[in-house]
Amino acid sequence: MSESEQSRPVVRHLTVDENSSGQRLDNFLTRELKGVPRTRLYRALRKGEIRVNKGRVKADYRLVTGDLVRIPPLRTPAPSDPPTIPRYWSEQLKQRVIYEDGGLLVVDKPSGLAVHGGSGLNFGMIESLRQIRSEDRYLELVHRLDRDTSGLIMVARKPAILRELHRQLREDHVDKRYLALVAGKWPRSKVRVDAPLQKNVLQSGERMVRVAKEGKRSITDFTVVERFKGATLVEAKPVTGRTHQIRVHALHAGFPLLGDSKYGSPKGEALCEQIGLKRLFLHARALRFKLPDVGRMELEAPLDKDLEMALDKLRKWL
Repeated sequence: MSESEQSRPVVRHLTVDENSSGQRLDNFLTRELKGVPRTRLYRALRKGEIRVNKGRVKADYRLVTGDLVRIPPLRTPAPSDPPTIPRYWSEQLKQRVIYEDGGLLVVDKPSGLAVHGGSGLNFGMIESLRQIRSEDRYLELVHRLDRDTSGLIMVARKPAILRELHRQLREDHVDKRYLALVAGKWPRSKVRVDAPLQKNVLQSGERMVRVAKEGKRSITDFTVVERFKGATLVEAKPVTGRTHQIRVHALHAGFPLLGDSKYGSPKGEALCEQIGLKRLFLHARALRFKLPDVGRMELEAPLDKDLEMALDKLRKWL
């Protein structure tokens, strides 16, 4: 065999072991193909270049022990220094660790920080944490939050914890509660929105979600917490976990979230200006789950100051 043939890129076939079982395929690929942009990984998945057990799969496929993953030779950019994390985000994350043990971190993610890099972003929360906590050999997102949503998010420090929490998420054993401020008077009788959701990518590349019969079944429970003039503070419990679920379900019910640049309303925008709200009012307030050797966990994160200030202004109008 010639030297050029020996150096020629080849297709790899990787067998999933216990440490990767339960992980999303895109996260697995990011680790195996360091330096390859996520946009390139997603394109390879769409084109069928990457396969699992000889079949096409989506990025959110959960790997199972024994799965055979076909990985084609994907060109990686020339090695470069890791992205520089702005000091502001580093300091924010250091101050917003709500819980920590040997297997898990729970962070009160600030609004405006994506959970991971990609789509034009050099870094996100997980990349920032990996730099801040370089002593941690393993840090993986357990679940996700929208970039503009603040609040509690879990990061596994061990593969076994990631698998266990993914199991609890699949079996609806993780209780997640959000606080959202919506435009209008949400009726107390409206306690559940059951409407299928479908992702849609516009020509501009922007990802939107809409209610559609052909979409995936999606359910969100809502409870009125406090009423104001022109707005209602509600608690939202997503029974399913779809992209932008709470935001689109609130819009579908006729009460869009305040500060929502994607799914908001002109009336909501006017109210935001009046109360000085400059971000999406959606906050992952509470998490309930179980940890091996620890037991039942109940964690809460208070509203950020800017959200509390907006509520205080609304209360003065009552």
